[in-house]
Amino acid sequence: MWEEMGEKGGGTMKWLVYLFLLGFIAGGCGKVSREKMKSEQPQYEKWRHRMVEEQIHRRGVDDERVLQAMEKVPRHLFVPEHLRDQAYADEPLPIGYGQTISQPYIVAYMTEQLALKGDERVLEIGTGSGYQAAILAELCDSVFTIEIVPELSKRAQEVIRELGYTNVQFRVGDGYQGWPEKAPFDAIIVTAAPRSIPQPLIDQLKVGGRMIIPVGDFYQDLYLITRTKQGIRKERKLPVRFVPMKGKAEEM
Repeated sequence: MWEEMGEKGGGTMKWLVYLFLLGFIAGGCGKVSREKMKSEQPQYEKWRHRMVEEQIHRRGVDDERVLQAMEKVPRHLFVPEHLRDQAYADEPLPIGYGQTISQPYIVAYMTEQLALKGDERVLEIGTGSGYQAAILAELCDSVFTIEIVPELSKRAQEVIRELGYTNVQFRVGDGYQGWPEKAPFDAIIVTAAPRSIPQPLIDQLKVGGRMIIPVGDFYQDLYLITRTKQGIRKERKLPVRFVPMKGKAEEM
């Protein structure tokens, strides 16, 4: 996942600290298996419950399915081992290669905006740690996730498979182009900021489908895009700070 900071959590100074830290760190329908969940340390379950209640639910995320997924998926398994005690804090964490696992509130907020019911095919641009893909896997039929950094994709695949998810497909490549062979999608979630909304992603969205995406350079806004029979409806949601989208997006 990529660096961001919503207006309801963190702060400018905290974001700058994490950008500084990134320069020094280079790595560090399936469900979560019952055996894995039973074997985790008790404090993680307690911290995860507190995360959902204090960081997410109290800030207005009230989709019960999203809250249940956030409480179930073991976020600490998606961060470097030496940072696991910070996995449920209200902040993004570095995962290596200049990327982060996103702030829990932002993950929940963006997921809720997709309004998933359970039978959707969802495209994710920016696999990162794999955490967002795991959340999506709890909420929809199929997840197709693309990551431009091969090492991050490999690591995410290992964690996802260890947890027993069978409804996530991975691809290493340029997310700007989407995944046309698997299109169309009921929903698309983008976790890196292009300067403008990539047309290939709009083209791969079903009529009635929803896309949540950050857009902009230094100053960015999170937009909810809905494709209708009449065209595209765009709603500005909140200011954010994401790492810029790489690949072809850098040329646009």
